[in-house]
Amino acid sequence: MRGLWSAASGMAAQQMNMDVIANNLANANTSGFKAARADFQDLLYQTMQAPGATAAAGAQVPTGIQVGLGTRCAAVQRMFITGQLRQTGNALDLAIEGDGFFTVLTPDGTTAYTRDGAFKLDGNGRVVSSEGCVLQPEITVPPEATNITVGRDGTVTVSLPGQTEPQTLGQIQLARFLNPAGLSAIGRNMYVATAASGEAVTGLGGSNGFGTVAQYSLEMSNVKIIDEMVNLIVAQRAYEVNSKAIQASDEMLQMANNLRR
Repeated sequence: MRGLWSAASGMAAQQMNMDVIANNLANANTSGFKAARADFQDLLYQTMQAPGATAAAGAQVPTGIQVGLGTRCAAVQRMFITGQLRQTGNALDLAIEGDGFFTVLTPDGTTAYTRDGAFKLDGNGRVVSSEGCVLQPEITVPPEATNITVGRDGTVTVSLPGQTEPQTLGQIQLARFLNPAGLSAIGRNMYVATAASGEAVTGLGGSNGFGTVAQYSLEMSNVKIIDEMVNLIVAQRAYEVNSKAIQASDEMLQMANNLRR
């Protein structure tokens, strides 16, 4: 009975859907987090009569007979929609208004990309992420520096004792990708480039389509709680109705087994 396996594949697909929704809800307060969406597709079809085949009387069959064999998760797509900005008052909290990623270097030498701009200073004065990954290009703040200012184009300036003019320390470069959904998430709010995402294109904030850098702000998660709760209800009901289909198929088999002459 095909219905047993088709409904079972539907339950497995809804389990995957529930996992994606649960992860979205768990990261509702994660800075720079991008919600994901599970995409599904139907499986192979058993063709018992092909559409357009010739019937016994010479007439053409208009529709044919094809029975589907269930569904599966085809992709989990991350939605790179800009989240709302939250004012923090911290000079090293940065957000990107528009397209782009911050580039960081992980301790093992991997180049990673993030939308989480909650930067800090390490013991050497370097600007680093919460995980200690160094912002690229590297920017080092002198110990005596005050009034760190980051411009909309990413220019970092500070005030130094005895100097009337601010000193420029460097400029934050942004990166973007032809297909950001093809980035591979490695956790800790970071992504790495893949063949699907394409190579990173770097540039300055506000130029050539890149977003601008907003200081004293953090980008909030783009998870919409109401939408996720609705998706949660739909997934639960779909899981339930597939279980009912399995139960109905089992009862039909039981009836067939109990037939008497």
